[in-house]
Amino acid sequence: VSMIVRNRDQRSADYSNIAVHYRPGHADYVYDMKYGFRDYRGGGRSSARETIARVAAGALACKILQTMGISVTAYVSSIGPVYCDPARFDQDHTAVSPLCMPDAIAEAKAAAVIEECQKAGTSVGGCVECVIRGMRPGIGEPVFGKLDACLAAALFSIGAVKAVEIGSGAACSSMYGHENNDTYTLDETGILQKESNHAGGIYGGISDGSDILLRAHFKPTPSISRPQQALRRDGTVEELVIHGRHDPVIVPRAAVVTETMAAVTILDLLMQNMTATMEGLQRFYSSGTPI
Repeated sequence: VSMIVRNRDQRSADYSNIAVHYRPGHADYVYDMKYGFRDYRGGGRSSARETIARVAAGALACKILQTMGISVTAYVSSIGPVYCDPARFDQDHTAVSPLCMPDAIAEAKAAAVIEECQKAGTSVGGCVECVIRGMRPGIGEPVFGKLDACLAAALFSIGAVKAVEIGSGAACSSMYGHENNDTYTLDETGILQKESNHAGGIYGGISDGSDILLRAHFKPTPSISRPQQALRRDGTVEELVIHGRHDPVIVPRAAVVTETMAAVTILDLLMQNMTATMEGLQRFYSSGTPI
């Protein structure tokens, strides 16, 4: 499958005043140190524009996963100091929310925070949660290629992601063992289930069949209109004001990128797992007509 998206809405002239500056919070300096040059027109390869390819590929991955009963759903759980309340969680609201939040009250508060950021010439970060449902047990490798490591690597490949959590994440470090352990039980029909899911559906790098819960924490948009001190390529420092079109928050747009990157990763690992056992290999190659 090959896809191409032509960008006909570029405004390279908006970036002319930063041609010799290393913008604070951007990859300008490190790109120049590594390659000896950098594309200042919107950040070049590190621009968020490149995520359109991830979303296009991920849309196909999501469709394939749906045929196997696996769904991948992402939403914004926090923006700045505003957090969604699990008691008010409404997945249907996410579809109509401009901020991709499942909590209407939190959305209104977050909108006010974003408006204040615009007035102040700054930006705000946030967190995206992603839930993978219908996952089969036994996906992932025990050491290299762990399921959680692959998912974390995929999310960290998204620009602006500074932390990734799985399950209870950082909260596990403040728990006791009897609190953190997920207990396996059987429901009334004899189906295996867990009383909790602190592990986020992954043990030993392998899925256990329960929901996989991911969180990706995004930093504030680095391009802000507030004057900042910036290093020039000649080694001097001067005040810089960044012009052009920049969002005070990128987290709502990042939700779909998080979702699709998780989908691509899961689909890749499902395909790899087809040959994890001899039975799987034989079942795949003995069911069709020989070439």
